[in-house]
Amino acid sequence: MEFDLKTIEALAPDQASLSAASKLTKRSNWPRLEKNEQQALIWGECQGSGSNPYRTVVDTGDHGYKCTCPSRKFPCKHTLALMWIAATAPASFTAAESTPEWVNDWLGRRRKTTSQPAAAKPGAETGASGKSIGEAAQPDEVTAIEDAAAAERREAAQRKRAEDTRTAVAGALDELDQWIADQLRLGLSAFADASSERCRRIAARLVDMKATALAGRIDEIPARLMALRSEERPDAAIRELGKLVLLAKAWRSAPDDPELKRLVSASETRDQVLANPDAKQVDSHWEVIGEKIETRRDGLVSHSTWLLDLKCPTPQFALLLDFFPASAGRRSAAFTPGDRFHARLVFYPSRQPLRALVAERKGDVVSGAWPDFGLGAIRDPLAAHASHQDAAPWSTDSPLMLPAGAILLDERGAAWWQAAHDPQGIALPVAGTVDQTVLGLDLAATAALWNGARLDLLAAQSGFGRLDLS
Repeated sequence: MEFDLKTIEALAPDQASLSAASKLTKRSNWPRLEKNEQQALIWGECQGSGSNPYRTVVDTGDHGYKCTCPSRKFPCKHTLALMWIAATAPASFTAAESTPEWVNDWLGRRRKTTSQPAAAKPGAETGASGKSIGEAAQPDEVTAIEDAAAAERREAAQRKRAEDTRTAVAGALDELDQWIADQLRLGLSAFADASSERCRRIAARLVDMKATALAGRIDEIPARLMALRSEERPDAAIRELGKLVLLAKAWRSAPDDPELKRLVSASETRDQVLANPDAKQVDSHWEVIGEKIETRRDGLVSHSTWLLDLKCPTPQFALLLDFFPASAGRRSAAFTPGDRFHARLVFYPSRQPLRALVAERKGDVVSGAWPDFGLGAIRDPLAAHASHQDAAPWSTDSPLMLPAGAILLDERGAAWWQAAHDPQGIALPVAGTVDQTVLGLDLAATAALWNGARLDLLAAQSGFGRLDLS
């Protein structure tokens, strides 16, 4: 059985492991890769942080694996990397003349766990099942007691792993606090120019201490700063570092909170979210208002699809978030901006539920104009953002539904959204470039993302119908 990328992604315990494996394959950490085609085995030695390399072996027939690294993630990043190389660069492996002793040792111990018919004891009467009459007569309670003991041991091991992870993350946040203090001491005026190297070092440290999600966020700070004008970067740096301080403080007060764990260490799986009885569920009509596809520094591509609830009287949004390796190329999108469909969405637990999963899609919906949403009464277009920040001050982008307005250019050629009811007052800067055909158009409503400094336009309604701005 050959590996493909979908199989590897399904085996990965979380996106952080997939990211680590992606980076691992880009470095020359594998001095030797070999395979035994007759036994469907691949193995290799990966140079880690210690003096001795980690030994990793995978059975491509049934996806069994073994690695000598101390990671508590199964499979570990070294195993995923070995699978990844087998899927993307099979020519990297050489046929082995003989199988190493450590591979044979694992294979031999693994075979002992397979079911083998037990030999009957001499002089014992046996039935059709192969058991002696005495063994068959033993009550099932013995097996039940053994199963209960095994389950208790597994639960104890899980609690131990959770406690170890919590201790490691607490230490990571202490180091983050010290790092932020160092940046303030050095001065934020030079932070933006040196942010790439500074953020990369602390992010690598956080990954080692199990704060993988937080490390990914810090790794993206330089890109967010470089997207701004130079005079705006110090204020943006203060805002970004301040959000990290608030997130660390919130995690310390509630380390078991699902939202905070998702932002700091690791996210729940799809099955866990769908099986959560307390998760928010919304059965409604949805429109795809836009998407954002970004290649991250860790080698993963983040694909965000934004949905708008068409039946709610006030603007309500949902985010479908997907990650995949950049080496896999762009995936075919399941949704296209402008699509409308009827579906039941299950939201990840959060103070402001936004990220969701499509639990059940029930069919398409006829297109048309957006509902009114009561936008005529909105005087502060950032009121929804302020409410979102009050509930979760560590969050970054907030979706907004802006009232009537237009996109205009200033004397420097920068784009701004200008409110129609207050042409001399409310105006918000727009990120990136804007299609010249939409400049000056009367927009009845505009969906956008606000990150505290810029609007990322998604879609708008005008006299010409729906406009795709993403």
